[in-house]
Amino acid sequence: MSAIVYLPILFFSIILHEYAHGYIACRNGDDTAYILGRLTFNPLKHVDLVGSIIVPLFCITSGLPLFGWAKPVPVNPYNLNNIRNDMAKVAFAGPAANLVLVVISVFALKLVVMLAPNFTILMQVFVYSIMINLLLALFNLMPIPPLDGSKILARFLPTNAANKYMRFEKYGMLLVVILILIGVFEKILLPVFYIIFNLILSFVGGSFNGL
Repeated sequence: MSAIVYLPILFFSIILHEYAHGYIACRNGDDTAYILGRLTFNPLKHVDLVGSIIVPLFCITSGLPLFGWAKPVPVNPYNLNNIRNDMAKVAFAGPAANLVLVVISVFALKLVVMLAPNFTILMQVFVYSIMINLLLALFNLMPIPPLDGSKILARFLPTNAANKYMRFEKYGMLLVVILILIGVFEKILLPVFYIIFNLILSFVGGSFNGL
């Protein structure tokens, strides 16, 4: 039953994440994603073998909190109005979209707890939405190329340092997968996640045992 609930939430969340990248890029001069048909909520356009299938399955089988990513939306930085500033905006748009979903889910969950505390299925939907989107935001904000956090950090580095830093992008996804497999993210990411998640549950109130 849990997979039926959280898999659609995961897919929607990572699609929204990528859509947000493409939308902000388009707003700032680069319509590459729109031209290539990637500015869409059609999941088939966004499925990534590693991030959308392998990593979620690994999380499920290993007992880790579920997270993943979609095929990156193509962005041509040379089409942007201001490469350094706009690339940071485009990068931040994805995690920001997930954080917006976290906020919406938190207040929706609080309403359910207050008005319909026995509606456990709906509570489960919002709890999973909070967990998944919070993990997606934290994961993507890590400053490891090609994750979004690296492009945000590059904006604040001197140009030469930023260029050298972003050269690691071509090896970055392999490094990300290795770090996931050896448990580095589990040791770094999950403690931060649980601190924030527990604060959220304290704000919401109610009992979520068994969800």
